[in-house]
Amino acid sequence: MTPSRNGSASMGVSDFLLNCFVRSPSWQLWLSLPLSLLFLLAMGANIILLITIKLEASLHQPMYYLLSLLSILDMVLCLTVIPKVLAIFWFDLRSISFFACFLQMYIMNCFPAMESCTFMVMAYDHYVAICHPLRYPSIISDQFVAKAAIFILARNALLTVSIPILSARLSYCGRNVIENCICANMSVSRLSCDDVTINCLLQFAGGWTLLGSDLILIFFSYTLILRAVLRLKAEGAVTKALSTCGSHFILILFFSTILLVFVLTHLAKKKVSPDVPVLLNVLHHVIPAALNPIVCGVRTQEIKQGIQRLLKKVW
Repeated sequence: MTPSRNGSASMGVSDFLLNCFVRSPSWQLWLSLPLSLLFLLAMGANIILLITIKLEASLHQPMYYLLSLLSILDMVLCLTVIPKVLAIFWFDLRSISFFACFLQMYIMNCFPAMESCTFMVMAYDHYVAICHPLRYPSIISDQFVAKAAIFILARNALLTVSIPILSARLSYCGRNVIENCICANMSVSRLSCDDVTINCLLQFAGGWTLLGSDLILIFFSYTLILRAVLRLKAEGAVTKALSTCGSHFILILFFSTILLVFVLTHLAKKKVSPDVPVLLNVLHHVIPAALNPIVCGVRTQEIKQGIQRLLKKVW
Protein backbone atom coordinates (compact mmCIF):
# COMPACT_ATOMS: atom_id res chain seq x y z
CA MET A 1 0.00 0.00 0.00
CA THR A 2 1.36 3.42 -0.90
CA PRO A 3 2.15 5.55 2.19
CA SER A 4 -0.05 8.59 2.48
CA ARG A 5 -0.29 11.21 5.19
CA ASN A 6 -3.85 12.05 4.27
CA GLY A 7 -5.18 8.64 3.38
CA SER A 8 -7.33 6.67 5.79
CA ALA A 9 -4.85 3.80 5.82
CA SER A 10 -1.75 5.85 6.68
CA MET A 11 1.55 4.00 6.17
CA GLY A 12 -0.20 0.66 5.69
CA VAL A 13 -2.36 0.80 8.85
CA SER A 14 -5.93 -0.10 7.91
CA ASP A 15 -7.01 -1.23 11.37
CA PHE A 16 -5.88 -1.17 14.99
CA LEU A 17 -5.63 -3.76 17.78
CA LEU A 18 -6.96 -2.78 21.21
CA ASN A 19 -4.69 -4.30 23.85
CA CYS A 20 -6.68 -4.21 27.11
CA PHE A 21 -5.00 -4.42 30.53
CA VAL A 22 -1.71 -5.88 29.29
CA ARG A 23 -0.16 -5.53 32.74
CA SER A 24 -3.22 -6.89 34.57
CA PRO A 25 -4.82 -9.48 32.25
CA SER A 26 -6.82 -11.02 35.10
CA TRP A 27 -8.83 -7.78 35.26
CA GLN A 28 -10.69 -8.80 32.11
CA LEU A 29 -12.12 -11.87 33.84
CA TRP A 30 -13.46 -10.24 37.00
CA LEU A 31 -14.48 -7.00 35.27
CA SER A 32 -16.56 -8.60 32.50
CA LEU A 33 -19.56 -9.55 34.69
CA PRO A 34 -20.03 -6.25 36.60
CA LEU A 35 -19.41 -4.30 33.38
CA SER A 36 -22.10 -6.37 31.60
CA LEU A 37 -24.56 -5.76 34.46
CA LEU A 38 -23.81 -2.03 34.48
CA PHE A 39 -24.32 -1.89 30.71
CA LEU A 40 -27.68 -3.70 30.91
CA LEU A 41 -28.73 -1.47 33.83
CA ALA A 42 -27.73 1.68 31.94
CA MET A 43 -29.60 0.73 28.78
CA GLY A 44 -32.70 -0.60 30.59
CA ALA A 45 -33.01 2.27 33.07
CA ASN A 46 -32.57 4.96 30.40
CA ILE A 47 -35.07 3.28 28.06
CA ILE A 48 -37.64 3.11 30.89
CA LEU A 49 -37.00 6.78 31.73
CA LEU A 50 -37.42 7.84 28.08
CA ILE A 51 -40.64 5.81 27.67
CA THR A 52 -42.03 7.23 30.92
CA ILE A 53 -41.35 10.83 29.87
CA LYS A 54 -42.82 10.09 26.43
CA LEU A 55 -46.07 8.55 27.74
CA GLU A 56 -46.71 10.74 30.80
CA ALA A 57 -48.34 14.02 29.75
CA SER A 58 -47.44 15.58 33.12
CA LEU A 59 -43.74 15.11 32.28
CA HIS A 60 -43.94 17.03 29.00
CA GLN A 61 -42.03 19.93 30.53
CA PRO A 62 -38.67 21.57 29.68
CA MET A 63 -36.76 20.01 32.61
CA TYR A 64 -37.81 16.48 31.61
CA TYR A 65 -36.96 17.13 27.96
CA LEU A 66 -33.42 17.96 29.11
CA LEU A 67 -33.34 14.74 31.13
CA SER A 68 -34.41 12.87 27.97
CA LEU A 69 -31.53 14.45 26.06
CA LEU A 70 -29.13 13.42 28.83
CA SER A 71 -30.42 9.83 28.67
CA ILE A 72 -29.96 9.67 24.89
CA LEU A 73 -26.38 10.97 25.20
CA ASP A 74 -25.64 8.39 27.93
CA MET A 75 -27.01 5.55 25.80
CA VAL A 76 -25.00 6.53 22.72
CA LEU A 77 -21.80 6.72 24.81
CA CYS A 78 -22.50 3.29 26.32
CA LEU A 79 -23.21 1.72 22.93
CA THR A 80 -20.06 3.28 21.47
CA VAL A 81 -17.69 1.95 24.13
CA ILE A 82 -19.00 -0.95 26.23
CA PRO A 83 -20.04 -3.56 23.59
CA LYS A 84 -16.59 -3.37 22.00
CA VAL A 85 -14.87 -3.70 25.39
CA LEU A 86 -17.02 -6.75 26.24
CA ALA A 87 -16.25 -8.27 22.82
CA ILE A 88 -12.54 -7.97 23.67
CA PHE A 89 -13.08 -9.54 27.10
CA TRP A 90 -15.24 -12.44 25.92
CA PHE A 91 -14.14 -13.21 22.36
CA ASP A 92 -10.73 -11.51 22.05
CA LEU A 93 -12.08 -9.39 19.17
CA ARG A 94 -9.39 -6.75 19.52
CA SER A 95 -9.37 -5.50 15.94
CA ILE A 96 -11.10 -2.22 15.12
CA SER A 97 -11.12 -0.57 11.71
CA PHE A 98 -9.39 2.74 11.05
CA PHE A 99 -12.73 4.51 10.46
CA ALA A 100 -14.49 2.91 13.46
CA CYS A 101 -11.59 3.84 15.75
CA PHE A 102 -11.70 7.53 14.88
CA LEU A 103 -15.51 7.58 14.93
CA GLN A 104 -15.36 6.16 18.48
CA MET A 105 -12.73 8.78 19.36
CA TYR A 106 -15.00 11.54 18.07
CA ILE A 107 -18.04 10.34 20.03
CA MET A 108 -15.99 9.90 23.22
CA ASN A 109 -14.82 13.52 22.96
CA CYS A 110 -18.06 15.03 21.70
CA PHE A 111 -20.75 13.40 23.85
CA PRO A 112 -19.24 14.02 27.33
CA ALA A 113 -18.94 17.68 26.28
CA MET A 114 -22.62 17.57 25.26
CA GLU A 115 -23.52 16.08 28.64
CA SER A 116 -21.57 18.80 30.44
CA CYS A 117 -23.37 21.45 28.40
CA THR A 118 -26.73 19.82 29.20
CA PHE A 119 -25.91 20.01 32.92
CA MET A 120 -25.16 23.71 32.44
CA VAL A 121 -28.57 24.33 30.83
CA MET A 122 -30.24 22.33 33.62
CA ALA A 123 -28.46 24.49 36.19
CA TYR A 124 -29.83 27.58 34.45
CA ASP A 125 -33.30 25.99 34.52
CA HIS A 126 -33.01 25.56 38.31
CA TYR A 127 -31.69 29.09 38.71
CA VAL A 128 -34.71 30.57 36.93
CA ALA A 129 -37.13 28.26 38.78
CA ILE A 130 -35.84 29.32 42.22
CA CYS A 131 -34.62 32.88 41.70
CA HIS A 132 -37.29 34.05 39.21
CA PRO A 133 -40.27 31.69 39.68
CA LEU A 134 -42.87 34.08 38.27
CA ARG A 135 -40.92 34.48 35.04
CA TYR A 136 -40.10 30.77 34.70
CA PRO A 137 -42.92 29.84 32.22
CA SER A 138 -42.00 32.71 29.91
CA ILE A 139 -38.23 32.07 30.02
CA ILE A 140 -37.99 28.25 30.15
CA SER A 141 -40.38 27.32 27.35
CA ASP A 142 -40.42 24.51 24.80
CA GLN A 143 -38.86 26.95 22.35
CA PHE A 144 -36.02 27.61 24.82
CA VAL A 145 -35.37 23.86 25.15
CA ALA A 146 -35.30 23.45 21.36
CA LYS A 147 -32.77 26.30 21.00
CA ALA A 148 -30.71 24.94 23.90
CA ALA A 149 -30.64 21.46 22.33
CA ILE A 150 -29.45 22.90 19.01
CA PHE A 151 -26.75 24.88 20.85
CA ILE A 152 -25.63 21.79 22.82
CA LEU A 153 -25.38 19.64 19.71
CA ALA A 154 -23.83 22.26 17.40
CA ARG A 155 -21.26 23.71 19.82
CA ASN A 156 -19.77 20.41 20.86
CA ALA A 157 -20.07 18.64 17.50
CA LEU A 158 -18.11 21.42 15.78
CA LEU A 159 -15.53 22.13 18.49
CA THR A 160 -14.49 18.50 19.00
CA VAL A 161 -14.35 17.32 15.38
CA SER A 162 -10.77 18.55 14.92
CA ILE A 163 -9.42 16.01 17.48
CA PRO A 164 -10.10 12.82 15.46
CA ILE A 165 -9.36 14.58 12.16
CA LEU A 166 -5.86 15.59 13.29
CA SER A 167 -5.20 12.12 14.72
CA ALA A 168 -6.42 10.42 11.53
CA ARG A 169 -4.01 12.51 9.42
CA LEU A 170 -0.93 11.32 11.32
CA SER A 171 1.48 8.78 9.84
CA TYR A 172 1.39 5.56 11.86
CA CYS A 173 4.49 3.83 10.41
CA GLY A 174 2.87 0.40 10.55
CA ARG A 175 2.36 0.39 14.35
CA ASN A 176 -1.23 -0.47 15.18
CA VAL A 177 -1.40 -1.90 18.74
CA ILE A 178 -3.25 0.53 21.04
CA GLU A 179 -2.45 0.03 24.74
CA ASN A 180 -6.03 0.73 25.74
CA CYS A 181 -9.54 -0.77 25.64
CA ILE A 182 -10.82 2.18 23.62
CA CYS A 183 -9.56 4.54 20.91
CA ALA A 184 -8.58 7.37 23.24
CA ASN A 185 -6.94 10.23 21.38
CA MET A 186 -3.51 10.12 23.00
CA SER A 187 -3.37 6.31 23.11
CA VAL A 188 -3.80 6.29 19.33
CA SER A 189 -1.63 9.33 18.59
CA ARG A 190 1.34 7.84 20.47
CA LEU A 191 1.59 5.18 17.74
CA SER A 192 2.42 7.87 15.20
CA CYS A 193 5.93 8.67 14.07
CA ASP A 194 4.90 12.34 13.67
CA ASP A 195 5.09 15.10 16.26
CA VAL A 196 1.86 14.93 18.32
CA THR A 197 2.39 18.12 20.35
CA ILE A 198 -0.54 19.84 18.61
CA ASN A 199 -2.78 16.84 19.33
CA CYS A 200 -1.84 16.97 23.03
CA LEU A 201 -2.44 20.71 23.26
CA LEU A 202 -5.74 20.47 21.40
CA GLN A 203 -6.98 17.67 23.67
CA PHE A 204 -5.99 19.60 26.78
CA ALA A 205 -7.29 22.98 25.61
CA GLY A 206 -10.52 21.57 24.19
CA GLY A 207 -11.32 19.59 27.33
CA TRP A 208 -10.66 22.40 29.76
CA THR A 209 -12.33 25.03 27.58
CA LEU A 210 -15.57 23.09 27.04
CA LEU A 211 -15.92 21.19 30.32
CA GLY A 212 -14.21 23.90 32.37
CA SER A 213 -16.44 26.73 31.14
CA ASP A 214 -19.55 24.62 31.75
CA LEU A 215 -18.50 23.76 35.31
CA ILE A 216 -17.74 27.43 36.06
CA LEU A 217 -21.21 28.47 34.87
CA ILE A 218 -22.81 25.60 36.83
CA PHE A 219 -20.95 26.70 39.97
CA PHE A 220 -22.00 30.33 39.37
CA SER A 221 -25.67 29.28 38.94
CA TYR A 222 -25.65 27.29 42.17
CA THR A 223 -23.96 30.14 44.04
CA LEU A 224 -26.84 32.41 43.03
CA ILE A 225 -29.35 29.67 43.89
CA LEU A 226 -27.81 29.16 47.34
CA ARG A 227 -27.87 32.89 48.02
CA ALA A 228 -31.55 33.08 47.02
CA VAL A 229 -32.43 29.98 49.08
CA LEU A 230 -30.84 31.43 52.24
CA ARG A 231 -33.07 34.49 51.87
CA LEU A 232 -36.28 32.45 51.78
CA LYS A 233 -38.42 33.00 54.88
CA ALA A 234 -41.40 30.73 54.17
CA GLU A 235 -41.52 27.52 56.18
CA GLY A 236 -40.31 24.55 54.18
CA ALA A 237 -39.26 26.73 51.23
CA VAL A 238 -35.56 26.05 51.76
CA THR A 239 -36.10 22.28 51.95
CA LYS A 240 -38.25 22.31 48.81
CA ALA A 241 -35.73 24.41 46.88
CA LEU A 242 -32.79 22.22 47.87
CA SER A 243 -34.78 19.08 47.05
CA THR A 244 -35.45 20.48 43.57
CA CYS A 245 -31.72 20.84 42.97
CA GLY A 246 -30.68 17.67 44.80
CA SER A 247 -30.98 15.13 42.00
CA HIS A 248 -29.31 17.45 39.50
CA PHE A 249 -26.41 18.04 41.90
CA ILE A 250 -25.96 14.26 42.34
CA LEU A 251 -25.90 13.74 38.56
CA ILE A 252 -23.17 16.36 38.22
CA LEU A 253 -21.30 14.67 41.09
CA PHE A 254 -21.33 11.30 39.26
CA PHE A 255 -20.13 12.93 36.06
CA SER A 256 -17.38 15.11 37.53
CA THR A 257 -16.06 12.79 40.26
CA ILE A 258 -15.12 9.91 37.93
CA LEU A 259 -13.69 12.41 35.43
CA LEU A 260 -11.65 14.10 38.18
CA VAL A 261 -10.32 10.77 39.50
CA PHE A 262 -9.37 9.79 35.93
CA VAL A 263 -7.47 13.07 35.43
CA LEU A 264 -5.67 12.76 38.77
CA THR A 265 -4.61 9.15 38.18
CA HIS A 266 -3.45 10.08 34.68
CA LEU A 267 -1.32 12.89 36.11
CA ALA A 268 0.08 10.52 38.75
CA LYS A 269 0.70 7.72 36.25
CA LYS A 270 4.20 7.08 37.63
CA LYS A 271 2.67 6.14 41.01
CA VAL A 272 -0.23 3.98 39.76
CA SER A 273 -0.51 1.13 37.30
CA PRO A 274 -1.04 2.34 33.70
CA ASP A 275 -4.10 0.07 33.61
CA VAL A 276 -5.90 2.13 36.29
CA PRO A 277 -6.59 5.18 34.02
CA VAL A 278 -7.76 2.75 31.32
CA LEU A 279 -10.21 1.15 33.78
CA LEU A 280 -11.49 4.54 34.97
CA ASN A 281 -11.92 5.71 31.38
CA VAL A 282 -14.08 2.67 30.61
CA LEU A 283 -16.13 3.05 33.81
CA HIS A 284 -16.66 6.76 33.12
CA HIS A 285 -18.72 5.76 30.06
CA VAL A 286 -21.08 3.42 31.94
CA ILE A 287 -21.39 4.29 35.66
CA PRO A 288 -23.02 7.75 35.25
CA ALA A 289 -25.26 6.32 32.50
CA ALA A 290 -26.42 3.54 34.85
CA LEU A 291 -26.94 5.74 37.92
CA ASN A 292 -28.41 8.91 36.37
CA PRO A 293 -31.91 7.52 35.59
CA ILE A 294 -32.04 5.72 38.97
CA VAL A 295 -31.33 8.96 40.82
CA CYS A 296 -33.95 10.78 38.75
CA GLY A 297 -36.49 8.01 39.41
CA VAL A 298 -35.83 7.86 43.16
CA ARG A 299 -35.57 11.59 43.89
CA THR A 300 -38.14 13.02 41.45
CA GLN A 301 -41.66 12.22 42.60
CA GLU A 302 -43.29 12.83 39.20
CA ILE A 303 -40.89 10.43 37.44
CA LYS A 304 -41.24 7.83 40.21
CA GLN A 305 -45.04 7.88 39.90
CA GLY A 306 -44.84 7.77 36.10
CA ILE A 307 -42.54 4.71 36.20
CA GLN A 308 -44.88 2.98 38.69
CA ARG A 309 -47.86 3.57 36.36
CA LEU A 310 -45.82 2.33 33.38
CA LEU A 311 -44.79 -0.87 35.20
CA LYS A 312 -48.41 -1.52 36.27
CA LYS A 313 -49.52 -1.26 32.63
CA VAL A 314 -46.78 -3.66 31.52
CA TRP A 315 -47.39 -6.24 34.22
